[in-house]
Amino acid sequence: MEKITDITKLEQIASQVRRDIVRMVHGCQSGHPGGSLGCADFLTALYFNAMNRKEGFDMNGKGEDLFFLSNGHISPLFYSVLAHAGYFDKSELATFRKLDSRLQGHPTTHEHLPGVRIASGSLGQGMSVAIGAALAKKLNGDNGTVYALFGDGELQEGQIWEAAMFAPHNRVDNLICTVDYNGQQIDGPTSQVLSLGDLKAKFAAFDWTVLECEGNDMQCIVDKLAEAKALGGQGKPIVILLKTGMGHGVDYMMGSHKWHGAAPNDAQLEAALAQLEETLGDY
Repeated sequence: MEKITDITKLEQIASQVRRDIVRMVHGCQSGHPGGSLGCADFLTALYFNAMNRKEGFDMNGKGEDLFFLSNGHISPLFYSVLAHAGYFDKSELATFRKLDSRLQGHPTTHEHLPGVRIASGSLGQGMSVAIGAALAKKLNGDNGTVYALFGDGELQEGQIWEAAMFAPHNRVDNLICTVDYNGQQIDGPTSQVLSLGDLKAKFAAFDWTVLECEGNDMQCIVDKLAEAKALGGQGKPIVILLKTGMGHGVDYMMGSHKWHGAAPNDAQLEAALAQLEETLGDY
């Protein structure tokens, strides 16, 4: 797939993705807008600039880069990016969380939605899956890179740290993990619920290569993803600490854990859309 290198174009895609997110969550009055909005720049940069993707979709993913969404509750973002990347028609976004829709609240594989490789949202499992996929690529002589995204509150799950210990021991150096480091989770700030401490020092102590990035700066994300990919093949897994803002792009949602899993009402939707440029046409 041809990659987009124009930062303005990437920002325009991210703006449309944000419009999709608030409209989808409003449409069913259910979902998770806060983290979805915060990671819109990252996932746009990943799919349209960083990843090597093939035409069409197959579950094996041979000869291309793979992505696994571990924090599956930000599915509105995932679905919007997949639709704009051509995995399915964007008109299907209108079915989000509706009966018989393929766009469930958390991504599932039994719906056979193109682009979705694992059922996710049972937090803590994505790193283990991504490591397995990365090892499979090595066994198959496949030079593709495996990417995965996690919430920072998700790092309170013990399975994450078992996987984090396994990856460097087994030289899983075709793996780039990214943490949505917004400091918020469903019950409040991570610092109050269960402090994460110094994440950079923690991952470094587990022998990961650690990068940091302003997660709502498109140029920074593009540059950091390129840097991460260039560091592959050197014996260590890589993690990017993505410093995002919960609800970024919608002023009344920004920085508040209250929008982790709440839907905007009609007036709030209009206020949000007034702040987000329509660039690719609403579904």
